[in-house]
Amino acid sequence: MIDILKLSVQLYAPELVCVVLMCLLLVAEAMHHEEGTDRTKVYLLATLGLVVTAGLLIMNLGAAPSAAFYNAVVIDSFGTLMKLIMVLGTLGALWLAHSSKDIYSNLKSEFAVMAVGTLIGGMLLASANNMLTLYLGIEILSILSYVMTSLKREDSTSTEAGMKYALYGGLTAGVMLFGMSHIYGMLGSIQFAEIVPKVAELQGADQIFLMASFLLFFAGLGYKISAFPFHMWSPDVYQGAPIPVTAFFAIVPKMAGMAVLIRVSHLFFAGDGALSVSWVGLLHVVAALTMTVGNVTAIGQDSVKRLLAFSSIGHVGMMIMGVVVLNEVGTRAIIYYGMAYLFMTLVAFWITSVLNDTYGTDSQAVFRGLIYRHPVMAIMMSIVLFSLAGMPPFSGFVAKFNILSVVIEKKYYGLAFIAALNSVVGLYYYMKLIKEMVFSKAETTEPVAGFTDSTRVLIVALTIPVVMMGIFWDGLMGLSGGAKLFLQ
Repeated sequence: MIDILKLSVQLYAPELVCVVLMCLLLVAEAMHHEEGTDRTKVYLLATLGLVVTAGLLIMNLGAAPSAAFYNAVVIDSFGTLMKLIMVLGTLGALWLAHSSKDIYSNLKSEFAVMAVGTLIGGMLLASANNMLTLYLGIEILSILSYVMTSLKREDSTSTEAGMKYALYGGLTAGVMLFGMSHIYGMLGSIQFAEIVPKVAELQGADQIFLMASFLLFFAGLGYKISAFPFHMWSPDVYQGAPIPVTAFFAIVPKMAGMAVLIRVSHLFFAGDGALSVSWVGLLHVVAALTMTVGNVTAIGQDSVKRLLAFSSIGHVGMMIMGVVVLNEVGTRAIIYYGMAYLFMTLVAFWITSVLNDTYGTDSQAVFRGLIYRHPVMAIMMSIVLFSLAGMPPFSGFVAKFNILSVVIEKKYYGLAFIAALNSVVGLYYYMKLIKEMVFSKAETTEPVAGFTDSTRVLIVALTIPVVMMGIFWDGLMGLSGGAKLFLQ
């Protein structure tokens, strides 16, 4: 038993480093007696811990897949890559919070603690190998997210967003738990490895009842990734939460939810039976509606945070298309999409945050004439928006092309056509914001104080992967090609 636990601890080292880091951050914050003191040391500690976590994850990429803690979690290259995206997203959101005025200075350490805690939940989800571990990951990720949304305690919009998030989240978590309990009642196990063969043996009415249970189960996952029809919370929460929190939500919970959706779909529904056909059909409908609702609704948004919220819903629909094909090529395309989306999201929210700090609003009007005041920043934002729209030669184009390629190869032509139409719609509202930056006259010629030299260097550094991943994408696709799921 001791040997098994020792091996499990070694395999689970990245998550344990995050747990220790969270405890150290709590102690470091407790040592601050003055509310106005700078939290840079706390952020440096958090950065060090996340860098160590990322290093351990990279080391795990070449290791043989295996299970830990009596098969409660599984360590494989797929889960490791998804965790790496989440760690990098947390690191980016962390330093965005450090420079942002949208989070009170005395609450910046609390943001760091809760971000790391939420990350732990996301990493647990990426490795979950039974229903109990999966639900624990959902709850760890969710409860801290509700608090993060309400960090602007003096802003009624933020507190309202936190309340909505908690109410909707609690409801969908309950529905998901009910579905999971019914799955356990029918199959007699919570372990994925034991459930898979039993699912294949079901016939007739049992398959119908089990599919109903998985629909309830999907409600919790759909809520986390903002998939239709569980996307209603996303725009209000994105707008009400502080911008660093919004950027964090756009990456970590979504990638964690996608990791679970991919693993569950591949393990339980990779066959040719009625259950598989029903699940694939469900994902077809959800992907199409999620893309369409997200992109069409984004057209009329003036708030850039709401625009990016609906945009993220559209991107989730694209990623779900990669799940529909139920093969390793689709999984590889989703991982690449997640890596590209990570950098695009951080740059878009970082520039929005600086302008929001200066003008007190995230309206598209504050972007007006940005090319005349900060040409480099306007160019970086334009690159990211073109990439989000799927224009070559940027990473967003390659990401969407990979997804469409696997869908067309699978002969899902209708879904591919809907995705192509949505890309055209997305190009319209992204170009609308670019038009404001480049072709509209600036209302003032004063430079934006938040675009300091260090901030501009960082934004340019984050934009470089958006360009490079679109040009030299073969190597990264080769890396994600090793992302195989492991069943133990």
